[in-house]
Amino acid sequence: MLGLVPMNRRKNDLLMSDFNNFDNMLDDFFDDRWWKKRGIIAETFRMDVQENENDYFVEAELPGVKKEEIEVKMDHGRLQISIEREESTEDSKKNYIHRERKCNSLKRSIYLADADEQGIAAKLDNGVLSLTIPKKKAEDRSKKIDIL
Repeated sequence: MLGLVPMNRRKNDLLMSDFNNFDNMLDDFFDDRWWKKRGIIAETFRMDVQENENDYFVEAELPGVKKEEIEVKMDHGRLQISIEREESTEDSKKNYIHRERKCNSLKRSIYLADADEQGIAAKLDNGVLSLTIPKKKAEDRSKKIDIL
């Protein structure tokens, strides 16, 4: 008992190591104190999923993304939204010493167990991808048992 050291409950940094969080590891690796921090959370898109009795409603915020850069797939209840984009501008009049381009490849997926792959409606409007996914009709698998 004499060798125990009391723990300071206000000082949580002993318990909260940055290596416990993958996002923080990436931020620490790319942090050079001159640029904004990078991380996985900042480089993805937001997605909301709602449901009612008959449908799922999915909204994904994709500002500045063209519909040609978006791919939506549904495979055995797994909805996958992928974006592949490359930002580049060609200006041959300037003499660049250093020039950067940005390429993004983002992918989000969600499992919707009773989603019907037929009749899915998708619309891109003002940077918001809206999907309406119908649900499969539940089968009545009950069996009536006659009483003797």
